[in-house]
Amino acid sequence: MAMNISIPSFILIIFSATFFTGALSRKSSSDNIAWWCKRTPHPEPCQYFMGHSRHHFAPKHRSDFRKMVVQVAMDRVITARRYAKRFGQNLENEHQKAAWSDCLKLYRNTISQMNRTLQGLDNKQSCSDFDAQTWLSTALTNIETCRVGSLELNVSDSVMPSILSNNVSELISNSLAINGVILHEESNNTDEFPNWVSKQERKLLQASSINANANLVVAKDGSGHYRTVQSAINAAARRRSTTARFTIYVKRGVYRENIEVAINNNNIMLVGDGMKYTIITGSRSVGGGFTTYSSATAGIDGLRFIARDITFSNTAGPQRGQAVALRSASDLSVFYRCAFQGYQDTLMVHSQRQFYRQCYIYGTIDFIFGNAAVVFQSCMIYVRRPLKGQANVITAQGRNDPYQNSGISIHNCQVRAARDLKPVVRSFRTYLGRPWMQYSRTVYLETYIDSLVSPVGWLAWQKSKSALNTLYYGEYKNFGPGSSTRYRVRWPGFHVITNQKEASRFTVVNLLAGTSWLPATGVPFKSGL
Repeated sequence: MAMNISIPSFILIIFSATFFTGALSRKSSSDNIAWWCKRTPHPEPCQYFMGHSRHHFAPKHRSDFRKMVVQVAMDRVITARRYAKRFGQNLENEHQKAAWSDCLKLYRNTISQMNRTLQGLDNKQSCSDFDAQTWLSTALTNIETCRVGSLELNVSDSVMPSILSNNVSELISNSLAINGVILHEESNNTDEFPNWVSKQERKLLQASSINANANLVVAKDGSGHYRTVQSAINAAARRRSTTARFTIYVKRGVYRENIEVAINNNNIMLVGDGMKYTIITGSRSVGGGFTTYSSATAGIDGLRFIARDITFSNTAGPQRGQAVALRSASDLSVFYRCAFQGYQDTLMVHSQRQFYRQCYIYGTIDFIFGNAAVVFQSCMIYVRRPLKGQANVITAQGRNDPYQNSGISIHNCQVRAARDLKPVVRSFRTYLGRPWMQYSRTVYLETYIDSLVSPVGWLAWQKSKSALNTLYYGEYKNFGPGSSTRYRVRWPGFHVITNQKEASRFTVVNLLAGTSWLPATGVPFKSGL
């Protein structure tokens, strides 16, 4: 079932009325690109780039116009990436090179998301409007991640001119808005998503022993096919077809390496001997010269990734700033009985649709962050001891467009103080989240919240009030000594949810359309409340 996406009502009413009412009846105007573009959030770049495109555009219907806007946006992304690639020879220092490398990868990923969308819109059997909204949301998030990385290393405009990235963002935003309204009107469609894991693969995930069924075995002692995890991942990438599940069994041990599952390395399943025994760890950080994005011990981009019984750790420590243990942009991905250990920015749920079950997440500042559509279920969230003078913030959700179908949902979990924080818990304030971006969206549903959480619950972003009207933060039937909403913030965007229908928007069935793909994985989950 596709989610009835949450678009601010005033935007939806105005946009629907001006963009679609009479679109078919005004046949004399329907060929006029200016007429169509004026009804988008960013009419000027729409009109300019559609007018200067190599393609011939004569839209007769809103669905035609949607494809045209996506095509123009993709053309502009290709141009931007080509510019950035040429600009690489002019880079002067390591910070510029780090940000540039991220941006090249992110723009390549964006082209892939736009391509998937265009191909899907041509073949409705392989792509629903909900899929398209997810992929376009990811495309916009990628451009923002490039910008943020350049700012972190103080090299903005030396890697990608702001005017170029702004045009790309505005064109993708137009695509999101058009598709978002279509999705809103057709949100009652069901059974649009394929089951992407077979019965055999479900049995594999549930198996108590994976060794005999694995395609490759990684062992530090040399008893497997490879000694490093990345070597096995690279071998998997060389297989002829990536449509079948490929299982890599990682035997117990501490693997000190940074791993990456690339965008076209799909259907990888990484299985360990348990989160206490199979550990993948690195120590990259922003303090060490990396962007937050590239600091990740594990970076996952390939579709339909599954991890089970593994710990992902970043040991840079609290003094080194942002240091990611795992970054995921894998669509339709699952993390089952995994642990994520770090301090600031531990778990980067970057984009796409993700599900976490029975996982342990440790951190201090913004340690669950990003712009995915993600549900955490039956997870343990442990807040660690930060540096003196710091406050803990559990989430920092990065939705920066009202039509993005992203958000963080923490359902039936537990929020507690970690062992190092317990003795000094009264010396530090802890908050449920803060708005990293303008349309930040996070909810806690039926979750145990211990006394470490501040009575006000939520924190403004660096004392800024700009997002307090446009964010959506919600709490529904939470319990525990820190769950009282009596003294919570009084922001317009904060909601004490009392209506079950409202809360259900953020469950597996609606936020992820998960009932169509999660059952086949064999991972236990609760579809609703």
